[in-house]
Amino acid sequence: MLDNIYCLGHSALKILYKNKVIYVDPFNLTGNNDKADIIFITHSHYDHFSISDINKIKKVETKIVIPFDIYEKVLDIGFKKEDITLVEPDNFYEIDGIKFSTVRAYNTNKNFHLKESNWVGYILELSNFKYYIAGDTDITEENKKINCDVAFIPIGGTYTMDYLEAAQLTNIIKPKVVVPIHYGSIVGNSLDCEKFKHLVNKDIECRVMF
Repeated sequence: MLDNIYCLGHSALKILYKNKVIYVDPFNLTGNNDKADIIFITHSHYDHFSISDINKIKKVETKIVIPFDIYEKVLDIGFKKEDITLVEPDNFYEIDGIKFSTVRAYNTNKNFHLKESNWVGYILELSNFKYYIAGDTDITEENKKINCDVAFIPIGGTYTMDYLEAAQLTNIIKPKVVVPIHYGSIVGNSLDCEKFKHLVNKDIECRVMF
């Protein structure tokens, strides 16, 4: 389920799927990077919508999936209107044969990610598996209902759920595999990751990927 999926640090992912290169929230990319066919952005904060990193992987025909509030900025960096997919929470979409849905992502006890911002996490359907990429969120009524095979869950705290809350959500939604993200650079550390791993139910595989 995680073959050809790479965690690039923080919340950045690279997915190689059917001759396509897909990125989610590219940030602090180093070295030589494959050019993107599709880029998914969860929200407008600099560590998820990084213009400098998008420019490293963008090519003329790259498509981008974004919330509405960064549409003008995406046009400004050279994306064509026909290559932009605007998303809002709780909807289903398809791009280049890849089906995906959106899940509202927001804070419940802090003000960094407001519900009314309409920011999202994504559920990508790839090879009959569902991959939930949570974005920056706390535990919410929406994400407690997620059905997925693999979950990429933020654990760093401060701006998202911490490792305790992340483990709680993981144990509620019961993916086959959980991958902790959003720690190790801006917030959170490897100790948080170890604590998270020990709190996740033993029938869920916890895969540490960076």
